[in-house]
Amino acid sequence: MRPVFQWNLGTRSLELGKRTLIMGVVNVTPDSFSDGGQFLERDKALEQAQRLLEEGADILDIGGESTRPGARVDAGATAQQANPKKGAGTNPKSVVTAEEELRRVLPVIAELKKKYPAAVLSVDTYKAAVARAAVGAGAEIVNDVSGFRWDPLMGKTVADLKCGAVLMHMRGRPEEWRTLPPPGDIVLLVKRELKDWAEKAVLAGVRRERIVLDPGFGFGKNFDENYPLLGRFGELQATGFPLLAGTSRKSFIGRTLAKGGKDAPPEGRLYGTLATQVALILKGVHIVRTHDVKAAVEAARVADAIVQAR
Repeated sequence: MRPVFQWNLGTRSLELGKRTLIMGVVNVTPDSFSDGGQFLERDKALEQAQRLLEEGADILDIGGESTRPGARVDAGATAQQANPKKGAGTNPKSVVTAEEELRRVLPVIAELKKKYPAAVLSVDTYKAAVARAAVGAGAEIVNDVSGFRWDPLMGKTVADLKCGAVLMHMRGRPEEWRTLPPPGDIVLLVKRELKDWAEKAVLAGVRRERIVLDPGFGFGKNFDENYPLLGRFGELQATGFPLLAGTSRKSFIGRTLAKGGKDAPPEGRLYGTLATQVALILKGVHIVRTHDVKAAVEAARVADAIVQAR
């Protein structure tokens, strides 16, 4: 049975477990693997966010930097200490500075909060400076793909902000993924490291009831390592935290659906994505992160009915 949690976001809480919550993705980036930068412009990002809310998204996750395979990230340097040059980060091969990331996401967050004050907004960032400014503009969740490991100030920053937090598991950095050594038992590794990183966040002052964990499908996991994570996802409940998962349009689904030796493109992975999302709900996930909200909402409604009928 899926455990029930109250996810404390500071000014309010979200109930997790009675039904699956849907987190819609808004990429304000030029180089996302899934939508190729079509929402980089502020107005287009706002239109997409409005569409996802109308389709039933419970949370909007707004990101200004792609962490697709091969992307260069500012791992190891604090965002506050960065000396960004104006305009840096518009080249997909360059490191996206905190200044550029904020230029992309802050207008979207601020306008969404103004237009939809009840909407739950999340900022997808690993930089403490971006997290602080985004929460100041109206975000209530910081979704960190590095699990608070890349910016040493992130843990204390989130603790001070008293907001919700998602700690995601990633092996290595995107530019290293093709050369990572085999992990052994990927499920045990993810479970152990996520629990360890969550405890470090607690030691930094983040309250346990503010933390959600994400195993990071596709992030430093090759084709053969994602399916064990799916099949044994229920084992991650042993971490004692609510669970979020994002399999939407991931490359391992495209590989499984390949035809004629060519992987299915991102836009051709919807039905495969839905299969993974239903499997995850049956195994205890609390939040599904997706690009295709309407389809995910309907699939989750049926999967939740199955869970409740057990």
